[in-house]
Amino acid sequence: MDGWGVDTSRDLPGEELARIQREHLAFHARLRAAGQVVTNGPVDGQPDPSLRGLAFYRTGALERSPQLAEGGPAMRAGRLAVEIMTWYCPPGTMSRPGRAVTLP
Repeated sequence: MDGWGVDTSRDLPGEELARIQREHLAFHARLRAAGQVVTNGPVDGQPDPSLRGLAFYRTGALERSPQLAEGGPAMRAGRLAVEIMTWYCPPGTMSRPGRAVTLP
């Protein structure tokens, strides 16, 4: 799993930020389609506003997760930073259907 934090020291034009966000979403869609990310998405109500989202990687090797995460467009552009940690859950947890959530 990784947490993403914003690097607010970078002041990029709106068009550049929009492009990075589009590429960021497409990057994670490709990782999900390839089975390397189980799920990912933004968070809300976090106590630390620099934590922007979570991704749950299925790579088979802890070393592979940061390689994938740091290859993302938002990370390469300096907008987000990667923090890797291990998450333990009961077997089958990530294969259960969930409910759809729409963000404002």
